[in-house]
Amino acid sequence: MYHAYRKIFLSAVAIVTALGNPSNHRDAHAVEETTAEMLAAHIRRQGYRCGGPPLSAVRDAERSKPDEAVWVLKCTNVTYRLTLIPDMAWKVEQLE
Repeated sequence: MYHAYRKIFLSAVAIVTALGNPSNHRDAHAVEETTAEMLAAHIRRQGYRCGGPPLSAVRDAERSKPDEAVWVLKCTNVTYRLTLIPDMAWKVEQLE
């Protein structure tokens, strides 16, 4: 279980890095879709609903910390705030 969470966290960090690189802005939309799909798949496995394809995933820079990435995931039926902490279960808060 530890390795699965770590892999997902490291993937999220790689995506954030790619989004922050100006040379990758043409690929930003594709990266955003991949991020949204990855986050939606993970919370679905945890039993949360995310109807249809996810609409967006945006990193919350104000709430994020060096070891805690915070994302806002918008699904067709609900919006969640996800806090990704290495070696722990994700904190999921329903916003709508």
